Order: sequence, then C-alpha cells, then structure tokens
Amino acid sequence: MSSPPDLTARARIREAAITLIAERGVKETSIRDIAQAAEVSSGLLRHHFGSKEGLRDACDDYVLAEFTRLREPMMAASAQVDEGYLLDVMNAAPLRLQNYVVRSTMDGSPTGTSLFFRMIDEGERWLKKTGRKSADPRAYSAVLCAMKLGMLLMREQIAQALDEDPASPNGQVRMLKASVEIFSAPVVAPELAEQLQAALDQYATGSVRHD
Repeated sequence: MSSPPDLTARARIREAAITLIAERGVKETSIRDIAQAAEVSSGLLRHHFGSKEGLRDACDDYVLAEFTRLREPMMAASAQVDEGYLLDVMNAAPLRLQNYVVRSTMDGSPTGTSLFFRMIDEGERWLKKTGRKSADPRAYSAVLCAMKLGMLLMREQIAQALDEDPASPNGQVRMLKASVEIFSAPVVAPELAEQLQAALDQYATGSVRHD
C-alpha cells in the first residue's frame, strides 16, 4: 500500500493502521505490518505513538472526529445539506472508517468496548443538539449504534441479498439511500408507538403479569 506523499509520517502511520485494521482486524495487524505499509521504521512508529495501543487510541480519536465532522452539518434541527457536502461524505471513504470501527469494537478488548461507549456518548450529544426527545437517551443511542454496526457486520449476507457488494460505489449508494429512506419515515405509526410505550411501561412496573 502506497501512502500519499503529502502526509506527515505520523499521519501516514495512522492512515496505514486504520486501513489495515479495517481489512484484517486489530490482532491480525502487527506494528511491523503498519510500519511497512506507512513506509517508515518500527522505531519511528514507536517514537510517535509509544505502542500499538497508543497508535490504536490515536486512530480511535481520529475516526470519531471524522465522523463528527461529517455529521456536523446534519446535527442542527433545521439542517440543510447540499451536493458539495454529500460528495465530501462519499469521498471521505466512510466505509473504510466504518469497517475500522466494526473491527475495533468487536475484538473483545476493553479498548474496543471503550470506543463503543464513546460512540454512544456522541449519539446522546446528537440527540440533545437536534432537540430529539427520548425517554431513555442512553438506550436510544446504544440501540442505534448497535443497529448501524449490525448493518456492517452482515455485509456478506447483504451482498448476497442484493447481489452486489455494499462496498462497491453502486452498492454503497443503495445502502445509503435505503438508510435515508428508513430513517426519514416512521416504521411504527405514532398512535401504535404510544400504545406500545404504555404497554412496556406497565410491564416494567409489574402492572402486567409475565409468568
């Protein structure tokens, strides 16, 4: 993998790590692999990041910051986006960053769990900033994050269902358009949602027998 010449050594290392972890996973990606991909020495990598965990922390920070930057124009309650913004999102290689998040959060490590919690925190911030109401913002954000990750985890199954790789340009557009369609319209009618919420509240307080 050849790194863009305009990046600093630190940025090349970070980009190489994100790409390799997205493709292979954390455990399967060594410091030596990353250094070779970034065209630097292992010593220089350790100089900048100290260890593989230090590099991983830097990658987590960068990826979350990128997602925040890309989402920021949509975080206002009266948000409007133009073609330039959409092209920026598409050209920012979000699929690579999404695959990195999946690999990192699903490796079973405390660091991966911490990344997932940070995503939930960001979701709560989004709820608050957009003025969306939720009786349980933490649960709302946790479920939403898990649903979005699940879509990426089931990439092979989706590819078979669509007869198209979701990572391809056209496949990615289909996935994004489907996501916009799903999130732009209620799946459950408001009246039914109120009834379900009331029934669940009764269940939680023990007003409904569940033996």
